[in-house]
Amino acid sequence: MGTQEKLQAWARIIEAAGGPRPRVALTLGTGLGGVSRMLEGCVQAPYAALPGYPASTVASHTGRFCLGRMSGLPVILQEGRCHLYEGYSPEEVTLGVRLMAALGAEFFIVTNAAGALNPLFSPGEVMLIADQINFTGLSPLPGQTPICFTDMSAPYDAALAALTRRAALDIGLGLREGVFLGLRGPQMESRAETRMFRAWGADAVGMSTVLEVIAARRLGLRVLGLSALSNKNLPDSMEEISLEEVIRVSGLAAQDISRLLPEVLRRL
Repeated sequence: MGTQEKLQAWARIIEAAGGPRPRVALTLGTGLGGVSRMLEGCVQAPYAALPGYPASTVASHTGRFCLGRMSGLPVILQEGRCHLYEGYSPEEVTLGVRLMAALGAEFFIVTNAAGALNPLFSPGEVMLIADQINFTGLSPLPGQTPICFTDMSAPYDAALAALTRRAALDIGLGLREGVFLGLRGPQMESRAETRMFRAWGADAVGMSTVLEVIAARRLGLRVLGLSALSNKNLPDSMEEISLEEVIRVSGLAAQDISRLLPEVLRRL
């Protein structure tokens, strides 16, 4: 069975589970699983119910889609993504956003946990992603027919970003803004790499998101990105960081993202 046939089969299974036809697709990053509790009338579709769908092996990544409403809008939420460092291909990594688009989503809100590179940023803060650098060395687009040289001059939607700034201001949330650099992992960055990424103009770094955004733009989705800053990468005073600490600190930023998202959706 080809990829398109799989997407159609999975879409039929999720539609049969009930729930509204989604307008908004939302992918949750490490430490952000609690956002799913905000969905009203949540209908769950576990990955295990979708034959052949790749499952995440990372702690805190629950494997399921949830359909419901947030601020009155129909939403499909992906709780648990898979990553390149787990051995998955770019095509597999982007199956989630492609499936959510097949179900009817027009907007894609992608979240992640990221290390802060900008010395002015601090762990526990939220960063609005203004642009991205794909340092994975890979793309989810090769082999697609017809070949489409997808424009990436503005991967993140300017109108959605402006709307998010207003929403943050209205709820008294200080929102950082910057460039997200995505790499393959799973190793963390060295001091020299941290200096290089910062010299390139990156404000935060993580191991997801960039391929999903490329796939979303190929599909014509309007994209909003939010990073939960989990640690601070300062090359002259690097400290060891564990996944447990990433999850803990991301959870602090997730509280602010949980306050922000309903306000953003209310304005769509």
